[in-house]
Amino acid sequence: MYPDDRRYTKEHEWVKTEGDRARVGITNYAQNQLGDVVYLELPEVGRMLKAGETFGTVESVKAVSELYAPVSGEVVEVHSDLVANPEAINTDPHGQGWMIVVKPADPGAIASLMDGKAYQALADGDAK
Repeated sequence: MYPDDRRYTKEHEWVKTEGDRARVGITNYAQNQLGDVVYLELPEVGRMLKAGETFGTVESVKAVSELYAPVSGEVVEVHSDLVANPEAINTDPHGQGWMIVVKPADPGAIASLMDGKAYQALADGDAK
């Protein structure tokens, strides 16, 4: 269920390495828990993030949730189309539902995050 070409955080974000950059979004489990997403707030390009800090918020019909940076680095791209059409988070969270692209300060830090199998176990445990 969770693609092995990316890594995952316990806060339910995913990160996919693409050369010297990392694409970030929330997992299918997270969007499912949120319900229909109606609003998204993302950072500006150029913002420096620290791993674990809040980089934005996602609002659904059920709740408002903070988004957490999976790695430290500079925001180099923001998915502005997603801000205008946040429902893509629900329909394609691991594809068109991506949120930001970061240039990691330490690319090796991504390897310390969970793989798909470990994240699936976490999501299964949270669901119980």
